[in-house]
Amino acid sequence: MKLLRLLRILSVGLRFGLEEFFLGHERVRPLRWLVQALLFWRPLNQPRGMRLRLALEALGPIFVKFGQMLSTRRDLIPAVAVKVLRPGIAPVIAHDVSLLYAAAGLVEKLFADGKRLRPREVIDEFEKHLGDELDLMREAANCSQLRRNFKDSPLLMVPEVYWDYCAHDVMVMDRMDGIPVSQIERLRESGTDIPALAARGVEIFFTQVFRDGFFHADMHPGNILVRAGSEQYIALDFGIMGTLTEVDKQYLARNFLAFFRRDYKGVALAHLESGWVPPDTRMDELEAAVRAVCEPVFDRPLKDISFGRVLLQLFQASRRFNVVIQPQLVLLQKTLLNIEGLGRQLDPELDLWKTAKPFLERWMNEQMGWRALVNNLNTEAPKWAALLPQLPRLAHQSLNGNRLAQLETGLTLILQQQHVLNRWLGVIAGLLATLTTAAVYFILR
Repeated sequence: MKLLRLLRILSVGLRFGLEEFFLGHERVRPLRWLVQALLFWRPLNQPRGMRLRLALEALGPIFVKFGQMLSTRRDLIPAVAVKVLRPGIAPVIAHDVSLLYAAAGLVEKLFADGKRLRPREVIDEFEKHLGDELDLMREAANCSQLRRNFKDSPLLMVPEVYWDYCAHDVMVMDRMDGIPVSQIERLRESGTDIPALAARGVEIFFTQVFRDGFFHADMHPGNILVRAGSEQYIALDFGIMGTLTEVDKQYLARNFLAFFRRDYKGVALAHLESGWVPPDTRMDELEAAVRAVCEPVFDRPLKDISFGRVLLQLFQASRRFNVVIQPQLVLLQKTLLNIEGLGRQLDPELDLWKTAKPFLERWMNEQMGWRALVNNLNTEAPKWAALLPQLPRLAHQSLNGNRLAQLETGLTLILQQQHVLNRWLGVIAGLLATLTTAAVYFILR
């Protein structure tokens, strides 16, 4: 059976012009010329990624060991997963996005809150991430970055990317074996501590958001596996990743901490200082509105809380205060809803607030304490070293610039005064000419 399977793989691969995967070794590389000569009739005008996908579809379930064919020695490269872009998908997505833009334009025109919700900016963000998903080299880079962020971490395992076999329409990475996170009974049978697994999921999310500012934004159960007998997650599908600036992270952390501490005035102030509400907003009214939404959800298990409902109520309350929707945070809100669903599946008794609060407090202390000061000094020191020798020249240029600006202003004023003087001289000359003419007229009479 193995021999028949290998022959089937070889024949399909050769038919679609993929002999480089089978005849890549130096000793058999000359056979590629023989194959190309014998199979000259093959239509090879399609991109390699499309041909690879067609080959995978032709092979079907028989193609379970293809990853081992990427190397002549199995100890050099493990079994891999090959992701190939679906042919012809880009025009379909472009058409759908154009429909979304049309709908966004209608929302802006027909609804009172249309402009405040900024639907076009939200679609812009959505289109950007869809474009990223269509480039598998970008997805491979996302995977590589996330793997680097969690290198040797007991929390999360990320597959390794094999760059030599990647292109914009093909991605090759480690094949990850694990139990789908939705199969809770199998996880229990393997010895996984389910409550600990749920708590680690929350920790992974907040670590990605606040430590790295780079988070997996498609964390539904289909993209998450768990190593059997452990509480280590395995991440899959890196097409949609979210990023946050340092400013976003600071304000989000302040909002979360104030929320967990039931400091609703702090939530209102954080919204004001971040520019999410107009500067003339009354803080006491915003504080009362946030309290009315958030207070009922505290001290309740996750099974009794719906983040979707809380977010909806917050959006409804925000209408009164003209809160500006931040497009860069839409992915974060989507991921929060995914985390809610995952936590509800694993451990409905999970107290999300108590799990997340210590992590956020520790992160804020690291950002505000003396260690943060030392880290910032170390970060800025190279910039200062480059800037300090230039200060005398920059100061001289600044002074000269100010002096030139003053001279330019003075000349402008002189020219304006000259124009006024010229007009008055013209008026006086006209009057003198008139008086002279009148005097001559009377004398001659």
